[in-house]
Amino acid sequence: MYKQIRLGLAAIIVFFSLMTRASERPNIIVFLVDDMGWQDTSEPFWKELTPLNKRYRTPSMSRLASEGMKFTNAYACPVCTPTRTSLMSGMNAAHEGITNWTSPLKDRNTDNSDEQMAGASWNFNGLSPVPGIEKTIHATPFPELLKEAGYFTIHVGKAHWASQGTPGASPHHMGFMVNISGHAGGHPQSYLGEDNYGNIPGKAQPQAVPDLEEYFGTDTFLTEALTLEAIRAMEAPIRNKQPFFLNMCQYAVHTPIMADKRFVQKYYDAGLDPIEARYASLIEGMDKSLGDIMDYLEKMDVDRNTIIIFMSDNGGLSLTPPRGGEPFTHNLPLKAGKGSVYEGGIREPMIVKWPGVVQPKTVASQYVIVEDFFPTILQMAEVKDYKIVQPVDGKSFVPILENPEYSDTTRVLVWHSPNKWTRNDGPGINYFSAVRQGKWKLVYNMRNGKRELYNLDADIGELNDLSLQHPAKVKELSALISDRLREWNAPMPAFKSTGMRVPYPDEVSE
Repeated sequence: MYKQIRLGLAAIIVFFSLMTRASERPNIIVFLVDDMGWQDTSEPFWKELTPLNKRYRTPSMSRLASEGMKFTNAYACPVCTPTRTSLMSGMNAAHEGITNWTSPLKDRNTDNSDEQMAGASWNFNGLSPVPGIEKTIHATPFPELLKEAGYFTIHVGKAHWASQGTPGASPHHMGFMVNISGHAGGHPQSYLGEDNYGNIPGKAQPQAVPDLEEYFGTDTFLTEALTLEAIRAMEAPIRNKQPFFLNMCQYAVHTPIMADKRFVQKYYDAGLDPIEARYASLIEGMDKSLGDIMDYLEKMDVDRNTIIIFMSDNGGLSLTPPRGGEPFTHNLPLKAGKGSVYEGGIREPMIVKWPGVVQPKTVASQYVIVEDFFPTILQMAEVKDYKIVQPVDGKSFVPILENPEYSDTTRVLVWHSPNKWTRNDGPGINYFSAVRQGKWKLVYNMRNGKRELYNLDADIGELNDLSLQHPAKVKELSALISDRLREWNAPMPAFKSTGMRVPYPDEVSE
């Protein structure tokens, strides 16, 4: 009996010790936007203000940048699920084998058919926190580690880590104590409360947004409803002085491109293409969400102990339709857009505010990538000696936050899209890979074996292919990416005509 009492007291002491240590740790918010391009903001992420920067209105992003650090070379994957799962696991998408978006329905390969290529064997059921699920990668998501360390973990908005019917589809299985509207769907069926966000009897699709019945039949735009629910979810941990992690994942600005009535009229009045006016209203609504959360943190006097990381999950959609205007112009001066391994498809607006660590109004040019979030957030939360089942490819960017002049030109970043993402090919879209080291970037076309070389410092638009002038650099980068793809056993397509795997970049003859 006395032994049981001693064990019980020891457990209580351990629990309160854990909670005491946890209460001293910072709150952490990841504010992840869907399909927002590098240029979809009035806050410039380049050396100069561009016409596209002048189109949009994002004062909250500017406010966040003025209080933190802006990253001008931040990268995600070309499409959404690979980015979101890499963020959760710390693995490169090619290493995970999740190289395209996952269907909300289990065992559905989302690749389109192709006359030339036989599809790669990729993990089309997504990420799984438990082993043995077919066509998934088993990994330990970092929110689970935060929860074990005493954090109150909240997910709000789009999840899209795995297909329905697999464990990874539910945020509750991924380490989140609270889930609001996260499921297997990759976009909203509707942004309108009048449409119940798609939950209309007889008309609901797998993309209908769950959990927001309180707003059904109202004029509350989806972006606003999610913001209100996020603020409500933060109340308990703030009241209890418990550190929290909020994964704030707006469905905006993904299709369907619907007007946020609070903001759209000014863009119509400015003569903007009607589709682009609606898109701009989605951007401004997303920005208001960021500002409302920042205002709430200040109101509750927790802003000085809260880290905010702003990021997008892939480059801006640039296919027309559904965008307005000319195709592949929506991210200029960057080339192409969502789905592409060119800069327009992978370079993102990223901002980090960390009071007491990050100096306000600083800018970092060191390149980072989304798998870096995993080790960074755990370091921020002071979570150490954790046990996970996966290797981590990401590298903490805390040293950059502490020193914006930090530079590492030896680091290698890899993108790999061995899939038919969209029916029609576009620049860098469908069956492309890419690698960056320092200022140099190699783009590899799996269809024809062509390798292009760009100096991003001098040519951010990837307009001047230097492969003929620098054959040694082409060979060097080809070896770097090929070694990674082999090491990771990355999915590779095959030619239908021969049944042979497409060559790695270093197997292509000069």
